[in-house]
Amino acid sequence: MREQKKVRRLGSSQPVPPTQKDSPKPSLARERLRRRYQPERVKILFVGEAPPASGRFFYQADSGLYRTIRETFIQAFPNLRHRPFLESFRSLGCYLVDLCGEPVDRMEARSRRLFCAAGEVRLSNRIRELNPETVVIVVRSIGNVVRRAELRAGWSGLHVELPYPGRWHHYRKEFRRKLVPLLRTHLVISGHGAQGR
Repeated sequence: MREQKKVRRLGSSQPVPPTQKDSPKPSLARERLRRRYQPERVKILFVGEAPPASGRFFYQADSGLYRTIRETFIQAFPNLRHRPFLESFRSLGCYLVDLCGEPVDRMEARSRRLFCAAGEVRLSNRIRELNPETVVIVVRSIGNVVRRAELRAGWSGLHVELPYPGRWHHYRKEFRRKLVPLLRTHLVISGHGAQGR
């Protein structure tokens, strides 16, 4: 595990949050894969904290978040069950980005918070570029940073915060309970393909 660089301001005992220059470059292969699934028009932008350190990734269809989001979409729209999910996710106008370009789940809490805060500018640029109708945060702990990024981007729209649907059943249940009605309200599935309303 690479040690997070800590920089201190002169005369201050507080570490300066890392900048994008201080952090490792995001995995090019991972970002190329993500971009393959970027819709032409983003209706719902899902925002995660960071790709996991395990190497699993939503757009590789091998992460816990992928499985939960897929199951939730199928609960909302059962006819998606037999369709390639990532293609359906894209054609519905849905896209997932991460606040941080590199994994943070093995960092100690304070470094993790600083690294997340440093992702604000990067995320605000993505929000401005994509201009989604709705932003859905899939882990509540990043809510404040995402709200600041939305303000910085000059974005306004529906902002929804969900609990991370990790190993706790009650979080997965709440995640689905809140997301299913939103999907049914904001997206329409047609008989031959998926398209936004």
